[in-house]
Amino acid sequence: MSRASGTLQRKLHALYEICALWFGLILLGIITLGWSSLSVPLYYILPKRWAVPLGRWGITTGFRFYLGALSRIGACRFDFSALDALRDQGPLIVAPNHPCLLDAVMVISRLPNLACIMKADIVDNVFLGAGARMAGYIRNDAQLSMIKQAVAELRNGSQLLLFPEGTRTTRWPVNECKGTTALIAGRANVPIQTVFIETSSPYLSKGWPLFKRPVMPITYHFRLGRRFDPPARAGAFTAELERYFIDALRDAPRFLPADAPDAPALHPHRHAG
Repeated sequence: MSRASGTLQRKLHALYEICALWFGLILLGIITLGWSSLSVPLYYILPKRWAVPLGRWGITTGFRFYLGALSRIGACRFDFSALDALRDQGPLIVAPNHPCLLDAVMVISRLPNLACIMKADIVDNVFLGAGARMAGYIRNDAQLSMIKQAVAELRNGSQLLLFPEGTRTTRWPVNECKGTTALIAGRANVPIQTVFIETSSPYLSKGWPLFKRPVMPITYHFRLGRRFDPPARAGAFTAELERYFIDALRDAPRFLPADAPDAPALHPHRHAG
């Protein structure tokens, strides 16, 4: 291949990446805003026993369509087989690591009976808020109420998505884990299923600008970790859970390599501690 043809090929691929980035952002905006618009009247018209399952079905279906579109245009490659195995396993806490903004979207797209603890500003967001409220998702701005609602969802047969780190990873390979996961699991008497999200790209990790173009295709691979019994002591369990994530992710075969291009600021700390 001549230097000129190689340069042209790189420029064309960069153009494709720009188009794919904007296509994905616009499509997600259309899907979420469209479903939120439908959710506003349905939330008030339907009884809760109908609104919640319909709300969750709508979000799962919309996210699945969105991720399928990214796969079809070659922007992303997904391996969701591990998540699919959890669908009919009854109430449990699904506890993944949290490398990027798409993590919740990917998990929700595969598990239709999933309650989710969300940041309050997301629940108030015009694109996601009405749909999240209709689906019975739980705000995180009042801890006691959040724990009570999460326990009630699990006792009613739902699964619960909860990121033990509380926010996207900024300390390699995981942030300090919060005690909320152990508290909810103990009170609801349900197991905690750890999930490892491995990716080839830092796209939408903490500090990544929304409109910054990543290198494509991006690979996302899910694998199941250990399933922990409901803990008796929240503090001791939380420390154990954090150590488990660190050991399992530090040398994960598909996890983002230390020399990944366009890596955010968290990468220089990967080998610390």
